[in-house]
Amino acid sequence: MNALVALPALALALSGCAAFTEDSASIDDGVQVAAAFYPLAYVADRVAGDHATVENLTAPGGEPHDLELTPKETAEVARADLVVYLHGFQPSVDDAVDNNATGDTVDVADTVAMRSDDPHFWHDPLLMADLGDEVADRLAEIDPDHADDYTANADALRTDLEALDAAFTDGLASCERSTVVVSHDAFGYLSRYGLEFESIAGLSPDAEPTPADLARLQELIRDEGITTVFSEALVSPEFADQLAHDTGVTSEVLDPIEGLTDETSDEDYLSLMTENLAKLEEANGC
Repeated sequence: MNALVALPALALALSGCAAFTEDSASIDDGVQVAAAFYPLAYVADRVAGDHATVENLTAPGGEPHDLELTPKETAEVARADLVVYLHGFQPSVDDAVDNNATGDTVDVADTVAMRSDDPHFWHDPLLMADLGDEVADRLAEIDPDHADDYTANADALRTDLEALDAAFTDGLASCERSTVVVSHDAFGYLSRYGLEFESIAGLSPDAEPTPADLARLQELIRDEGITTVFSEALVSPEFADQLAHDTGVTSEVLDPIEGLTDETSDEDYLSLMTENLAKLEEANGC
């Protein structure tokens, strides 16, 4: 975006910011963090504790892949002391960071050891812990008076995430089946626990499978004795439910944890991951 285009966008963002502060905290009320979508907001909130306000740019129930920022959300990027985002996952956030961010930024792609062409790193709890450490370091630079608290919060988060990692390792160690059929290719990071994922769609949750794709999966389900086809929150279960019906197996929901919904508003990352583990254990005979 050139400067002439960026200036009106910034003006609109700042006007949105002014409107926002009339109904909530002033821009001077402590450290402000903008996080692009739920897993990043979860990490930032755990690390920030009481010393910073964390805004999730993706509203509950929204599909983060499809996010288009409003003027209010662009204003949150503009006024944030720290923006935590994943470059390439949400183009509208990338644009806002490039054109409007005035504070520090953490690009997860530069922070954790991600798999090639797979952005869904948050299904690896240890990578989430690595992100927590980076956020703590950045917040300590922004707000050195509370550096020790940020470090302690990141350490507590890592303890929880290492316990979650151990639960997955133990729970999936001895399964009758290793193949899992899912709605879209969002769970590849769980492969380090010995699972193999076959997706109805590709990396995009909105992609539609071809008849050849569905025929291949039907054969796979029958040949390997797969008991469950997993759909997911935030997108239509139509194709997963139809595949389960056609093969006579169970249809279940495996949460990709890209965002919370009305049904999961009382949950968090740890509880949703734990529920996913229980469903995988049951489906795979672990």
